[in-house]
Amino acid sequence: MATIKSFEDLEVWKKARTLAKDIYDIITAGSLATDFRLRDQMNGSSGSIMDNIAEGFERDGKAEFITFLAYSKGSAGELRSQLCRALDRNHITHEKFDELYNKTIEIGKMISGFMDYLRKSEFKGNKFKDRT
Repeated sequence: MATIKSFEDLEVWKKARTLAKDIYDIITAGSLATDFRLRDQMNGSSGSIMDNIAEGFERDGKAEFITFLAYSKGSAGELRSQLCRALDRNHITHEKFDELYNKTIEIGKMISGFMDYLRKSEFKGNKFKDRT
């Protein structure tokens, strides 16, 4: 992690950003655009995945980063549930559901792997590097 200078360099953040864009595309077109509560929840949870990765990274501490990654992973689960509701309400096709659902699974696995890596790392974070 020492060579990564910005959250924008993290592959998991890049994938979360793409997912948020994919979600935005479906919530602004078709019948989902008028299911205001579900649309807003999906927009929020998809954005929360990438935003929590960014916020955790910027806090410069391993423990805080892990906490925010957990929030991000939770948001991925929340979005999966919302995708189920969108499918059940016939807002999206099975094909689109499968595509987006699988992306949330992939991102969740990446987040879990990243959390495991951080837990095993002796690096405590930039805000601790000058402390003895």
